[in-house]
Amino acid sequence: MRFALKVADKENARVALVCKTTLEEANTFFAQGGVSSVTNLLVDSFEKHIDDTMIAGDYLSDISAVEKVVREAPSQINELVGWGVAFDKNDSGEYDLHREGGHSEFRILHHKDNTGAEIQESLIRAIKRHPNIEVYENHFAIEILTQHHLGVKVTRQTPDIECYGAYILDQKSGRIDTFLSKITLMATGGVGAVYQTTTNPIVATGDGIAMVYRAKGTVKDMEFVQFHPTALFNPGDRPSFLITEAMRGYGGILRTRDGKEFMQKYDPRLSLAPRDIVARAIDNEMKNRGEDHVCLDVTHKDPEETQKHFPNIYAKCLSLGIDITKDYIPVAPAAHYLCGGIQVDLNGLSSIDRLYAVGECSCTGLHGGNRLASNSLIEAVVYADAAAKHSIARVDSLEFCEKIPVWNDEGTRSPEEMVLINQSIKEVGQIMSTYVGIVRSDLRLKRAWQRLDTIYEETESLFQRSVVSREICELRNIVNTGYLIMRQALERKESRGLHYTIDYPAVKKHTMEKV
Repeated sequence: MRFALKVADKENARVALVCKTTLEEANTFFAQGGVSSVTNLLVDSFEKHIDDTMIAGDYLSDISAVEKVVREAPSQINELVGWGVAFDKNDSGEYDLHREGGHSEFRILHHKDNTGAEIQESLIRAIKRHPNIEVYENHFAIEILTQHHLGVKVTRQTPDIECYGAYILDQKSGRIDTFLSKITLMATGGVGAVYQTTTNPIVATGDGIAMVYRAKGTVKDMEFVQFHPTALFNPGDRPSFLITEAMRGYGGILRTRDGKEFMQKYDPRLSLAPRDIVARAIDNEMKNRGEDHVCLDVTHKDPEETQKHFPNIYAKCLSLGIDITKDYIPVAPAAHYLCGGIQVDLNGLSSIDRLYAVGECSCTGLHGGNRLASNSLIEAVVYADAAAKHSIARVDSLEFCEKIPVWNDEGTRSPEEMVLINQSIKEVGQIMSTYVGIVRSDLRLKRAWQRLDTIYEETESLFQRSVVSREICELRNIVNTGYLIMRQALERKESRGLHYTIDYPAVKKHTMEKV
């Protein structure tokens, strides 16, 4: 939405914003914690934020991307405020800054415990007012258009692959239209729905990543899947309700079900250690004790303050009979955020020309092996700005590709298709959670490969003979995305960041002395 609003201001611009459900249904809406940015220069600095990001990313982050995001963050915060985003302030009129795991200072701007929703709703209001933006809700992108659709053989070695738009399925009519564009932007979010348990909305099926991979674009760092340590444990919820990391920054303490603290066994930063460390610690405690969750304790905090800072969490838990001012919150890790994705440069441009990617589907290099808390929203707005500026500067020199053929919609539909699709989606989730989860091994990953390969063959066969539907396309994307996570995990012969394998134990190095 940020990109659309910026490019739509160009004279004679026409922007199509395609959503597979609605504008509201996105990972952004569920981002509770906030946005990281250096705003208090009396105690904080760009250098501290850069160091924190590099440490959390296990020194796999691209320093150019880190510096870009950190240094441009304050100006982007000002733009968001100008567009109507209301970050919380204290009684002195200054930003009420939080601190989250891995951050050395209080630098998280927030709007209560629903920051993402506040940002998203402000942008939606602006989108709906803009005369040059047409929103297509309940439309599903099937494939991006490249030279391949002109009959040209395209491989990953082809130096000049270009994107000309996408085939788009109108889910209400079933019609597949050809959307031609001079510039295309992917903002398709994450991959959480590839796993059994996730904090992501179920629309997060890796669509953009899978489309770019099939179009022979470069996809990178897919092995780095962040499991949020503290999703509310409530069996049957999909997605899982997120208990924000800000609650640990607020003073929440992780305990086993019998009330014992345990983080002191794993990291001197205790409950404020980076997410990968906390998630593995919880996973280990659960396995050692044979239990399905641990607990987060804020009962020692002021009840009124807790309700004020976390109204949505308080209300959700209360609806389940849990008063967080008096009771422990049951929590367990869940698939949460993908650090990898479509590889892009500092302008947000992918390896396929005329195709940009921003947000969670992109791999800018900012996160490296592990995302620092609340760095993702600011990354999205910084790179949306960069992609918009780069696009505006070149769009007039580009032409539409008018030779793209219409979609070949031959195929049939049988009653058993949905049964097969739903069962396959469940199987992929089970495979990924069992074999490609928080702790991995070569044996587990190879087993995942074998099982995914069978589902892949069945899915492609079904796709070729069926009438195209959102369901078969999502299954196809889930299988492709699961394969990429598994394959790139197998290729990394070390434990690093979010990728932890028992075959290559982590080497203690370069982290704690810098904290």
